[in-house]
Amino acid sequence: MTPPPQTTPLALHDAARAHGDAPAVVDGAVRLSWAELLDSVRETARALLARGIGSGDRIGIWAPNTHHWVTAVLATHYVGAVIVPLNTRYVADEAADVLARVDAKALFIAGPFLGRDRLAELRAAAPDLKIRTIIVIPGDTGPGGTDDAGAAATDDAATIGTGGVGASAARTGDDTLTWRDLAALAEQVSTADAVARAESVSPDDLSDILFTSGTTGRSKGTLIAHRQALAGARAWSECATLNSADRYLVVPPFFHNFGYKAGILACLVTGATIVPQATFDVPETMRLVQDHRITVLTGPPTIYQTILEHPARRDADLSSLRVAVTGAATVPVVLIERMRTELEFDVVLTAYGLSESGGFGTMCRPEDDAETIANTCGRAIGDFEVALADNGEVLIRGSQVMLGYLDDPVATADTIDCDGWLHTGDVGSLDGRGYLKITDRLKDMYICGGFNVYPAEVEQALARLDGVAETAVIGVADERMGEVGKAFVVRKAGSGLTADDVVAHAKTLLANFKVPRYVEFRDQLPYSAAGKVLKRQLRDDTGRAENEERA
Repeated sequence: MTPPPQTTPLALHDAARAHGDAPAVVDGAVRLSWAELLDSVRETARALLARGIGSGDRIGIWAPNTHHWVTAVLATHYVGAVIVPLNTRYVADEAADVLARVDAKALFIAGPFLGRDRLAELRAAAPDLKIRTIIVIPGDTGPGGTDDAGAAATDDAATIGTGGVGASAARTGDDTLTWRDLAALAEQVSTADAVARAESVSPDDLSDILFTSGTTGRSKGTLIAHRQALAGARAWSECATLNSADRYLVVPPFFHNFGYKAGILACLVTGATIVPQATFDVPETMRLVQDHRITVLTGPPTIYQTILEHPARRDADLSSLRVAVTGAATVPVVLIERMRTELEFDVVLTAYGLSESGGFGTMCRPEDDAETIANTCGRAIGDFEVALADNGEVLIRGSQVMLGYLDDPVATADTIDCDGWLHTGDVGSLDGRGYLKITDRLKDMYICGGFNVYPAEVEQALARLDGVAETAVIGVADERMGEVGKAFVVRKAGSGLTADDVVAHAKTLLANFKVPRYVEFRDQLPYSAAGKVLKRQLRDDTGRAENEERA
């Protein structure tokens, strides 16, 4: 049996041959078949070659989920370059830091989007940052996605806003292009030259550098090769039962492993249709599901929770939904049950992975029961192995573990030991079936009266209380106990839940040292774009409040 392609350019060639006129990307008025996506990628790749992009060069992308992102990432790979996705929630200083660290030779950047002009922000924050080629992707075009009229309008605005190509180059030393400029630029390079470059890409060449969230300090860039990214996407797709008949609404951001590798690359290796959503909006999500007969919907638990609670849900036809994959946070058993019974998903899975393992690691299986799916992250996929260190830390080993951290051999050696085990920083347990349960991050664990407390366990208990929509638990300083728990709770609409109710409920399920001593109600919790609660922000908020009280 012929092994599957080990680079994304060859995987794209295979997809175009196998699926041809079948839909590859659907984004508003834009419809691209697999053959047309290959043409779009080749055109953008030829433009990059015309701008002098070489094999191994790093190209940043700072933009929301649109068809442009799909073409840009595959074109970057097509010329042998390395994609560096930037979190759309970054401020300009954070983006400039990453671009400088990777020595980016080009940047795909969104035009004005949701009230932000990222290019103007970047130039103001880092006037000395030199990026030779900047390509402005059309920005705001309304909730229906991009269309030709919207692209034209935002292309014109982008050109005016940056002073045009010549003015921009004169002022900053870079050449600023619009997306529409790429077609003319591509005429300078033949398709044969682009294909030759694509075919020269090696499975061991870098495909991407994704930066960690930076919750424990300065973010670090994880180095992943083509063969690793594709192997992970294939293993994930097989477990999720993804196939060429699926229509996949990709809500998780493309800059994150979930949207990029379990989204774009998963569709690339299976032929499923990519339907990107630039910003999560429940009515729009339900409209897209209904209009496009979406079968696959992935993301953090909050996506499904908000759909279930939305008053317009019962008027929407969501019957096409087939597959859901979630994770990144505590998942109540009742949510899994409601996803199966009320949203009528055939397959509901939870998964676990991190940037250092290429975004993948473990997954539940379609036949698992609700308790297993809610309370574990499943078992290893692909060739991964999972083990526990003496202190309970989760260790992962396999061919998909990152090559290392960018320019940081010390941190690499601290994270991947001499036996090839990746030290994840997560605390967990393994059952007799090899199913992994994450109890918490090592850094999130707190010690109350000499006992270790893992917030995830407390959050799981609080999630069972009627009236609780979301929870997050942190440890706060206490003179007598060292640390005690503080719970942040978001009530369900119409709930009259009190702090006493929360504490009383916790006492029925948890040992006393695990019961939160403080409860704070909030309208919403702070989340990263990847769907993880920003506990550092909750800690900072608590610390500021305590300082103000003392003052």
